Amino acid sequence: QVQLVESGGGLVQAGGSLRLSCALSGNIFSITSMGWYRQGPGKQRELVATITNSGRTNYPDSVKGRFTISRDNAENTVYLQMNSLKPEDTAVYYCRYWARLGDYWGQGTQVTVSS
Repeated sequence: QVQLVESGGGLVQAGGSLRLSCALSGNIFSITSMGWYRQGPGKQRELVATITNSGRTNYPDSVKGRFTISRDNAENTVYLQMNSLKPEDTAVYYCRYWARLGDYWGQGTQVTVSS
């Protein structure tokens, strides 16, 4: 059974940093892109970052310059380094993998940024 497991969330003060990880348990055939989404209280889920299997990255303006996505293809793991965190970054963060036969989501990890 395929499972994506996020870790690294927690409580941090504004201006601090966190590093999220998403590990794959099981096998997914032909993973292409990996990414992170988030859903804040009372908000819709939104894209945070994506990375293709060639390493091309994409970020919305809200996190550009503060967040960095990276991946370890050998371990099928994706990371999100979050710096200069703001209270508005508070959300549940989800990883997502796209593959040839579908896409997969993790269960989420809570990130809370205090002011």
